[in-house]
Amino acid sequence: MIQLDAKIFLYLLGIIPVLLLFFLGTRVWKRRRQRQFAEAGLLKRLAPDQSSFKPILKFLFVILGITSLVFALVNPKMGTKLETVKREGVDIVFAVDVSKSMLAEDIAPNRLEKSKRLVSEIINQLASDRVGIIAYAGQAYPQLPITTDYGAAKMFLQGLNTNMLSSQGTAINEAIELASTYFNDAEQTNRILFIISDGEDHSGSATLEAVDLALEEGIKIFTLGVGTQKGGPIPMKSQGVVDSFKKDSQGEVIITRMQDGLLKEIAEEGNGIYIDGSDTEEVVALVKETLNQMDKKEFEAKQFADYKDQFQWFLAAALFFLFVDVFFLDRKTAWLRKLNLFNEKEG
Repeated sequence: MIQLDAKIFLYLLGIIPVLLLFFLGTRVWKRRRQRQFAEAGLLKRLAPDQSSFKPILKFLFVILGITSLVFALVNPKMGTKLETVKREGVDIVFAVDVSKSMLAEDIAPNRLEKSKRLVSEIINQLASDRVGIIAYAGQAYPQLPITTDYGAAKMFLQGLNTNMLSSQGTAINEAIELASTYFNDAEQTNRILFIISDGEDHSGSATLEAVDLALEEGIKIFTLGVGTQKGGPIPMKSQGVVDSFKKDSQGEVIITRMQDGLLKEIAEEGNGIYIDGSDTEEVVALVKETLNQMDKKEFEAKQFADYKDQFQWFLAAALFFLFVDVFFLDRKTAWLRKLNLFNEKEG
């Protein structure tokens, strides 16, 4: 397992294409100037020791040196041992609504992005709990199984979008039923399902039936409402620019509003609580307080330990390549000319 200490330094690799363009431009300019001065045959006689290959090799050494130096600054760390550690926590599954109504911008920047931020901030406050992610619209899709890898959880979370599921609509019952299969630890007494949605639902009574079945499995259901009562239209964008707004069969612009009534009912039936998602800080504080009051179950988890710095290898490589570049001359050397590796001998 490899960790990168300072990923921001990877942006320095962007200097390499610039140097490459500069090198190629200089070579082309030099060739043109030489042709203006004399013919190729005459230039070889005037400068017999001038090598056409060594400048390329020297440039390659510079690029390798810079690349190695950048990775030394990034400081990769390698986990040298896989350990089994004891952790205490609860199992949490986040079911995020990715239906088209979540594109409404009645809450900035839009409902879906707000939902992703809420979940991400909640994950940031967790210590040793396990998390899973489900995306749902007209059907539910498993995004990430139960894990303690919060980095992976946030990565999959950012990948959620309204185009990932072909079946549109909103079927909360599908998300609840799928979540019931996520909790694979029979001894876990605290199983939490967070439903993050604007409350629109097209599954009718099937939703509350799914809640009852989840309760039998020992799952508490919390709901997070995202959106406003005033609502807003659903923008249809092309390359980030709004082309139009979604319309109904009569050609009228659809105004989607948050329907917190159903979310409150689900939370009440699911032995959980409803949370208004408009204020991120309040949501995170409330969720953290609620989770801290729950009993934590001990479980085993494997993780890499004894991470060791590896920057010194890249630093040594950078110094080597730059040292070779400084002492590597542009002209041909006697022993290299005798070997004729690059077919530079005149006939």
